[in-house]
Amino acid sequence: MAAFTDSCYLGFDFSTQQLKVIAVDENLNVVQQSNVQFDSELSEYSTQGGVHVHSDRLTVTSPVLMWVKALDIILQKMKNAGFDFSRVKALSGSGQQHGSVYWKKGARQVLQNLDAGKHLHELLQGSFAVLDSPVWMDSSTTEQCLNLETTVGGAQKLADITGSRAYERFTGNQIAKIYKTRPEQYQETERISLVSSFASSLFLGNYADVDYSDGSGMNLMDIFTKQWSQQCLSATAPQLEDKLGTPVPSTAVLGPISTYFVSRYGFPADCKVVAFTGDNPGSLAGMRLQEGDIAVSLGTSDTVFLWIKDPKPTVEGHIFCNPVDCQAYMALICFKNGSLTRERIRNECAAGSWEVFSKALRSAPMGNNGNIGIYFDAMEITPPTAGVHRFNEQNSKVAGFSEEVEIRALVEGQFLAKRVHAEKLGYKIIPGTRVLATGGASSNKDILQVLSDVFGAPVYTIDTANSACLGCAYRAMHGIVVEKGVHFAEVIRNAPEPKLAVTPTSGADKVFEPLLKRYAELEERVFKESQQ
Repeated sequence: MAAFTDSCYLGFDFSTQQLKVIAVDENLNVVQQSNVQFDSELSEYSTQGGVHVHSDRLTVTSPVLMWVKALDIILQKMKNAGFDFSRVKALSGSGQQHGSVYWKKGARQVLQNLDAGKHLHELLQGSFAVLDSPVWMDSSTTEQCLNLETTVGGAQKLADITGSRAYERFTGNQIAKIYKTRPEQYQETERISLVSSFASSLFLGNYADVDYSDGSGMNLMDIFTKQWSQQCLSATAPQLEDKLGTPVPSTAVLGPISTYFVSRYGFPADCKVVAFTGDNPGSLAGMRLQEGDIAVSLGTSDTVFLWIKDPKPTVEGHIFCNPVDCQAYMALICFKNGSLTRERIRNECAAGSWEVFSKALRSAPMGNNGNIGIYFDAMEITPPTAGVHRFNEQNSKVAGFSEEVEIRALVEGQFLAKRVHAEKLGYKIIPGTRVLATGGASSNKDILQVLSDVFGAPVYTIDTANSACLGCAYRAMHGIVVEKGVHFAEVIRNAPEPKLAVTPTSGADKVFEPLLKRYAELEERVFKESQQ
């Protein structure tokens, strides 16, 4: 562990497969990190990939006490490594989005009177009405989603209020299912937390309120008033508002750390607990997104994050409240057909070689002579359709392309889709806009060049291995100065800068403006044909 003498800040991430922690000092240097793998280090809970997949294959849960015990283990690991908890000025964290925790009546009293001589998981053993928490991988709530959308007046109306149409994994629909299928446990529940607010409750020694950013992934909160939507609450379950508490700004200091951690680990009594948030909002902070920026994660699925001021909710993608600026928003769009589709085309058209793939990409002209491809090997999320569709410059369907044209059609098509759907959610290029690229394909400069040309902005690469964790350590630091009017960007100005990878090719805007319009029309046509 690096030696340090000044204050430090902790960021935790309660993710699907592990619990992670990062400590940064006043200069934003990482001075400590640790993790606990759920499957291997907490094998008594018999999870696979951190979860229990039930017999219907749709219901997916995680044992809430496993998360509690993971916190016991990680803090002990830090102590064993010689970490000096007395220097922690503030902490924050994130949790996998959408998961829910059901505290049993009387649990608040237990949290407020923790015995520092015992482990948390022993003390909280009887504190949960539901022992296995529904998580984001659960897709068993279709009936509840339909009911919610019907009650509020349709998918678009729900998106206008909550930032998203009804999704099976979203917390409101999971709560509605618990209420319907397990009414006794629902009645036994004193408080419902998200994974993030559950984790901050442990540190606070009291129920922590849900923050605006993670709260906007529930289908329950009005993202414009930042209060629970009465219409959504009453369509979900009775007495729900009492069980949820009041949403708070993501930058809020919730209070000082519980005396349990002061006595047991040596945290200072004035160590602040800053609101925990979701893992995607935590990543936005860790990636250091700014207004006008767009982050593109190129992995198994491709994800687009946006920092926006003027959101336009639609039935695709999600609008969340921004975790570092309460006046702003973040948008998130997920595309299922990411690297697996790129690898398939590489194998078929470039003999399995990325070098050959890149050479082909460079040799086909920008704009691909008007040829456009839509490659949805798996059922896409946005739009919900599947199939491979190729079009020539006259918008006529063709059976195939040459290898070079196919490779460029795939890469251009994927990035045209991202820009088309980002603009629908409120993305605009402003002076200084950057594209931050991460994930496997971000190491390929030729793919990044196409990304830069399509978006008309420079592309920077950023390492985001622990972006949520790191972002929450930054947020902890910001939380204790935000009331003085200090902006997040000011707090993190000394953090490592993203690296400039490529800039747009001259004339790219003239090539891609008409192609964006054509791509949008062709994708709409493909979707409509799939519905017939």
